[in-house]
Amino acid sequence: MPRVAVVIEDDADIRHLVESVLEQMGFETHSAADGEAGVEAVRRWDPDVTTLDVSLPGMDGLQVAKRIREFTSTYVVMLTARDEEIDVLLGLEAGADDYISKPFRPRELRARVEAMLRRPRGEPAPEVVETVPSSASPDWLEHNGLLLSPATRVVRSGDTPINLTRSEFEILRCLMEAQGHVVTKSALADAMRYDDAGYGFVSATEGRNVEVHMANLRRKIGDGAGRPRWIETVRGVGYRLSTSS
Repeated sequence: MPRVAVVIEDDADIRHLVESVLEQMGFETHSAADGEAGVEAVRRWDPDVTTLDVSLPGMDGLQVAKRIREFTSTYVVMLTARDEEIDVLLGLEAGADDYISKPFRPRELRARVEAMLRRPRGEPAPEVVETVPSSASPDWLEHNGLLLSPATRVVRSGDTPINLTRSEFEILRCLMEAQGHVVTKSALADAMRYDDAGYGFVSATEGRNVEVHMANLRRKIGDGAGRPRWIETVRGVGYRLSTSS
């Protein structure tokens, strides 16, 4: 069966451009020109990828992202002319996986989507885990009481589950697999877009995305910037697991 994409965009020219790019990639596309119709299109077609304009009439893109995250794990790529850090933060917190500023190059959109699709869509982590994993288990990565299972995509602090977005999970997994070695922002950007080829940032916005996702991750795991228990910043280079216990 063909891959499916939903394009939610009120500007007809941009909508047709995005549809063309995705159709050239082999997607069956369905489109909507406003937020309400977009939510219904995603519900109906269960797409692999959804592109979403932020400035939609009626229900805006941030509200749409939150609504569709209630029932689907579709990859969400936000397309917007607003690229200030606060706009990126709001988009990612609403449930977007990636954020591309307008005007964008068609090949940039294609590269982002292809990178995400190199790995299958993950299912949401179970909310309840009956047993607490042992830090000695080979199926779990552990650092200072923080546990991560790559197989089940579950993260726990002690016996408390932590709900992370797909991108936050990939960043944490990348750091924990590095076992204390420094991980560059470029490598984290690759991990976020499911790309192991090491091409570096696709755009300057993606660099900010790493910082925003990292801030969200630290907030969710309860890590303070002054005395980090889990993640340290290596200025000018990237991040690593904290050397303190």
